[in-house]
Amino acid sequence: MAKDETHAVTDPVAVVLVDSGLPHLDRPFEYAVPAALAEAAQPGVRVKVRFAGRDVPGFIIERRSGAEHEGRLTPIRTVVSDEPVLTPAILGLAREVAQAFAGTVGDVLRLAVPPRHARAEAALSATSPEGSDPEPPDPDLPDREPPDTKATAWEPYPAGAALLRHLREGRSPVAVWSAIPAATRPEVDWPIALAQACAATDAGGRGAIVIVPDQRDLDRVDQALRAELGPGRHVLLTAEQGPQARYTAWLTVLRGQVSVVAGTRSAAFAPIPRLGLVAVWDDGDDLHQEPRSPYHHVRDLALIRGRREAAAVLIGGFGRTVASTQLLEQGVARAVDPDPVLLRAALPRILVAGEGREQERDSAAASARLPSLAWRTATAALVSGPVLVQVPRRGYIPALACQNCRARARCQRCEGPLGQPVPAQPPVCRWCASPAPTWTCPACGDRRLRSLVIGARRTAEELGRAFPGVPLVRSSAGEVKAGVGPRPALVIATPGAEPVAEDGYAAALLLDAWALLDRPSLDAGPEALRRWLAAAALVRPATGGSTGQSTRGEAGGKTRGATAGMLGEGTVVLCGAAGESAIPAVEALVRWDPRWLAERELREREALRLPPVSVMAAVTGPRAVLAEVEQSLEVPPSVARFGPSAIGPGAVGQDDLHRLLFKADAADAAGLARALSDARAARSARKETPALGVRMRLTDLG
Repeated sequence: MAKDETHAVTDPVAVVLVDSGLPHLDRPFEYAVPAALAEAAQPGVRVKVRFAGRDVPGFIIERRSGAEHEGRLTPIRTVVSDEPVLTPAILGLAREVAQAFAGTVGDVLRLAVPPRHARAEAALSATSPEGSDPEPPDPDLPDREPPDTKATAWEPYPAGAALLRHLREGRSPVAVWSAIPAATRPEVDWPIALAQACAATDAGGRGAIVIVPDQRDLDRVDQALRAELGPGRHVLLTAEQGPQARYTAWLTVLRGQVSVVAGTRSAAFAPIPRLGLVAVWDDGDDLHQEPRSPYHHVRDLALIRGRREAAAVLIGGFGRTVASTQLLEQGVARAVDPDPVLLRAALPRILVAGEGREQERDSAAASARLPSLAWRTATAALVSGPVLVQVPRRGYIPALACQNCRARARCQRCEGPLGQPVPAQPPVCRWCASPAPTWTCPACGDRRLRSLVIGARRTAEELGRAFPGVPLVRSSAGEVKAGVGPRPALVIATPGAEPVAEDGYAAALLLDAWALLDRPSLDAGPEALRRWLAAAALVRPATGGSTGQSTRGEAGGKTRGATAGMLGEGTVVLCGAAGESAIPAVEALVRWDPRWLAERELREREALRLPPVSVMAAVTGPRAVLAEVEQSLEVPPSVARFGPSAIGPGAVGQDDLHRLLFKADAADAAGLARALSDARAARSARKETPALGVRMRLTDLG
């Protein structure tokens, strides 16, 4: 840059956050601002700069009057767009998230700011600066009632009115909400409650974000927001949207044209100028866990953002996670629970196959896949409506074993698990897709196979034979059904893909409970309960008798058996929950008491210092690299180390991957994250490969 050109520009130095992708270069750099770009090169805009001999993208985060470092500065190459897409609030959030989870700011910004779409930017720029609604209001839509005078979906909750009042008055409470089942009362269903919380926040002059796990839930929230706010008052943000649609919606929020956003995981970074509420529905769903660096959870992101921007945080679901229970016990959050009398009136009857009198009639009922209790319940309920059948796994037969010795059948090429994706076909490896028509058990030499796990497709085939003439509906990943009608049908669905039934399901069968409880995961029990409750909440309230009550305490015992008069409409039957390990989760389901199970789990984890009481970090890489990292890592003395242990094959030409675990108390979490970040940066600076994989704050150690 020429000297006279430098003096002609006010604040001629731009501080640029360069997207280098390298941990040791995850910091701002100074560049000169050419006179031709002085007006467009404002904080927040995208630019291209020369870096390490090539043009790379970046964001201007600051303009300065002088450089902190001596020497001639390289000029900015170009301003990609004069739209200030990186706001100070999002930049501050990205920095804190990266620091807390041992990531880089660049990784977080790639999740927070969607790629530019020039056509979307130009189309929005053609509208007025103030911006009209993305969708014109419906002139036939009646005026909305004031949110404080109309009947609300929060009436079943003693603390519901106070929560709405705080949102209208601009306060920032943190609440953990246990939703009431509403199969036959759609006016109090959870999407309506979230929409009314957004309306109360909007009435107070602030914006709101609603984050749900998947598209099925998002469609329900979208419909509720349209009914509550009117058309054009909110936008949807998901990673599955096309580039133009997503960027258009994101810019609409950035420019203040709408103040309410609903979406999946990526919506947590929506750039609402005056944020008042971040609501997370079903925080136990693993779809809320970011699968890319820095691997944060939406719940943690909501809490960080709520604190930084003085916004309310609402964490809801039918179940209750151990992490949200810890927030309640620490005094960070307040509980919003339904009135016990109203809750009991809304619940279905919960029965456990193989318990009480059922066990006396059929000694194999506890382990049978479709015990007689489940068959009788479905037969009786099909007279009055659809019956939901929840199956833990999709596909036909996802897991096979040796018929003789019961050893898991594995691929001879890659050691992956064998499954049978379609009937009357040879088994196929689920990892490398290699067929295994001549499989032989390496342990006993037998060539016969048996099903280890039955999938939803095979279940539909079996139920079709057991209930001839009854319509079958399947819903699972890739073919999720949004809803079903009120006519009798068997609806076979995997967890999270259960369609909503008009007027609710007449009954539900929860099959293969052991498959959820036996998962190699720290959260297996609470996760199984969460999935069962989500399915049971779609069933009509019990009729002709009270809901199932457990007389079993923590030490064991029996639940009340089922009589013939208790079967039929409003009944949920849990099948395959044999074994002592199933007792806590089953007990919580029968009593509809997720709080009890979450508190019990928290007590056990406090005794063992397991997450969320402690913070765990996993570092993955070749064994030799991990040994070097372990020796050089400077962490607080109280941090425990485990491993390295083998976890799987590495890339071509590399050693097998190993995992090294660190466990730290909450007070040492920041120091551990900083040490891991420094280790990644040091390897990156030395150009050593492969790069370390670092995950902080693990809650699932499976």
